[in-house]
Amino acid sequence: MRVGMFVLAAQFPGQGQEEALYRAVRSAEAAEESGLDSVWLAEHHFVPYGVCPSAVTLAALLLGRTRRIRVGTAVSVLPSTHPVALGEQAALLHLTSGGRFTLGVGRGGPWVDLEVFGGGLAAYEREFPESLDLLLRWLREPRVGAAGERFAFREVEVVPRAEELLGGPPGGPETVVACTSPGSVRLAAERGLPMLLGMHCGDEDKAGMVALWRRHALQSGRPREEVEAAGHVSAGVVQLADRTDAARESLVKSMPGWLKQGLDAHVTVDGRHRVMRDPVAYTELLCDLHPVGTPELAADRLAATAERTGITRFALLAEGSGDLAATEENVRRLGTEVLPLLG
Repeated sequence: MRVGMFVLAAQFPGQGQEEALYRAVRSAEAAEESGLDSVWLAEHHFVPYGVCPSAVTLAALLLGRTRRIRVGTAVSVLPSTHPVALGEQAALLHLTSGGRFTLGVGRGGPWVDLEVFGGGLAAYEREFPESLDLLLRWLREPRVGAAGERFAFREVEVVPRAEELLGGPPGGPETVVACTSPGSVRLAAERGLPMLLGMHCGDEDKAGMVALWRRHALQSGRPREEVEAAGHVSAGVVQLADRTDAARESLVKSMPGWLKQGLDAHVTVDGRHRVMRDPVAYTELLCDLHPVGTPELAADRLAATAERTGITRFALLAEGSGDLAATEENVRRLGTEVLPLLG
């Protein structure tokens, strides 16, 4: 089982953006010190829900400050960037880190980001497959050109080439896709790409998505050994305390204010109606679904999720208290008290 940390760089009410970013960096360093497997970095624009606007930039900083832990994006929002630019950055991080970088990509949402960065609603609604395929070709081929609906350019040399990492995996850095619908599951499966599944999903939903991915992957001709070895990632929340009620109370006190402030700040590109989750009910749902409680309860929940879904990689949000010292302690306990229970 591979347990890592999911970093949002969340700006809690009353905090500054520098404070949120410092906590993100320090907690990632604590993850390596505590023996965790990986750090996964979120990316958001124009909202305090998360104040990291470039997951690959923060990944570069953390790869330079660490020596062992894997660092991934969760996710880089593909409709808001050019696939070739992202591919160049991914190859650079892959090569200079000795293969410790994982590129997670996703569609994002119908936010005003699409207007600001010029992709438009089409980049979100129908052009994601074209962007993903161009990105994958850039990571795997020596020369790339494009003649698609969104991207068209003459063939150019790929520099640097991600596949030149000695002893590295074919196809450059590991690439995962955030999946929230049957359509995105099929898209990832047909390309043999592992899924990143969100923290709002329970084990039953995740097991269903894994089964759907497997079926589509086999139907599209992916090798069975590749399908069986797919390293899907389950996102969640972790909060540890000596008593389960204390762990839950810590999150119920802090997370609703951050969720309301952060989610309310999202602006749609086309004025479409948004249905907002109740922040208290959502926090309580996360406490019910994920390893929130004593170390023993946390280990049991992670093991149960692995058994029910077949997923053995986890990206867990540890900053739910909003406090730097409490976050570092949470990360430390995850590494020193929960991991040993998982064997």
